[in-house]
Amino acid sequence: MTDKKPAKKAKTTSWGGVAHWYDTLLAGNDTYQAHVILPNLLRAMAIKKGEKVLDLACGQGFFTRAFHKEGAVATGVDLGKQLVLIAKKESPKDIQYFAHSAEDLSMFEDGSFEKISIVLAIQNIEAPHKVFKEAARVLVPGGKLFVVLNHPAFRIPKASLWGYDEEGKSQYRRVDNYMSESKVEIEMNPSKRGGPTTISFHRPLQYYFKTLANSGFMVARLEEWLSHRESEKGPRKAAEDRARKEIPLFLFLEIVKK
Repeated sequence: MTDKKPAKKAKTTSWGGVAHWYDTLLAGNDTYQAHVILPNLLRAMAIKKGEKVLDLACGQGFFTRAFHKEGAVATGVDLGKQLVLIAKKESPKDIQYFAHSAEDLSMFEDGSFEKISIVLAIQNIEAPHKVFKEAARVLVPGGKLFVVLNHPAFRIPKASLWGYDEEGKSQYRRVDNYMSESKVEIEMNPSKRGGPTTISFHRPLQYYFKTLANSGFMVARLEEWLSHRESEKGPRKAAEDRARKEIPLFLFLEIVKK
């Protein structure tokens, strides 16, 4: 008689396992979310008072609350139950949150929203085509989807990294794979080795454009957003700061329902 091996725990794309760490991270005063993404996103979305806005993969409600402050009737959806609990605790009572997959928005009727955001989440979602189809369904005709993701041309999980050319005194970005789609396991909290992991997906730009078109969308605007940070004084400061202004970290897409 042989002992059965314990079943392996299924890998998840939810960030619920690091909910409190993530909440603490976003409370900091030097995050990309606060200094780069939020001001650019609010500018691009141009939310009008009373607009119905859905924040998909909303996490602990950082952006959902910002949309509410802009006057939106804001709703958040996230797969992580722990994140949704924090979002409800930290948000005004009139923001609705649902612990649910973004791939199935059956709790909403067709044409329920005028704008939808997906911020730093699509690269952690296994079936974007399902998300885009559902987003198109719950948007009004002419409604808009706003997507922010790690730039797929420069930030490829375990296939891209910074390098430095000593001879030319130049900081550069090395990219080993771009056209090939990939699925890799990464640590959610890089500062804590051996902690919870998630699955991250890489897809080239053409994947997103084709999938969005097949879901009834057309891309109206593309922007590339840079880091706001500067290096401390040192021999590589000039090269590092120059590279930050040339190699964008984030890709933004404004997408319109046909």
